[in-house]
Amino acid sequence: MTAMAPIAAIEKHTNPLLLFNDECGICRAIARWVAKAARLPSGETGIDERAIGDDPDALRSLNADLDIWEAYATIHLLMPDGSMKLGGEAVAEVLRNLRSTRWFAWTFTVRLWGFRPFQTMLNLAYAVLADVRPLFGCESCGTPSAGVRAIRSMVKWGNRVFRGTLEPLGATHFTSFAVAGRQRAVSAEPAKRG
Repeated sequence: MTAMAPIAAIEKHTNPLLLFNDECGICRAIARWVAKAARLPSGETGIDERAIGDDPDALRSLNADLDIWEAYATIHLLMPDGSMKLGGEAVAEVLRNLRSTRWFAWTFTVRLWGFRPFQTMLNLAYAVLADVRPLFGCESCGTPSAGVRAIRSMVKWGNRVFRGTLEPLGATHFTSFAVAGRQRAVSAEPAKRG
């Protein structure tokens, strides 16, 4: 007889369980929105949320295939039947379970010539959001790709160039932002009270 490591008991849940990174402001905001939108008139909820935390064994008690680092990098939705949905598929399932978004979430199941165009667009949108999340200050969501790091460097360079150009002209307050891949600098003087 061989000794085997004890396997953590798998927790059962009756609602889909959304795992979120509680160290990420974007992830927390999305989880709060889901919690609010999932609240049913009876006071019950249609989707449960849980912070990932820092205990890999606690995550494996939810599903034996869960990896803590993958959970930090990609949204995970644990289904009551034991399956997991990731990324854009998880987002689509969350939207199907919310009363306020259910009316359009059926589009993610539409197939054209064996292809799900709306789900593909959602997957792409999720991939972009997941890639830029670290730019908004979430160090725990991973490192942005080389392309996103290059864009961030260009935006910072553009800020320095525009500030250097506008400061000699008397502009003193700058708000910089990127729109559609272009850098803009806006000079704004505080409103004078009269």
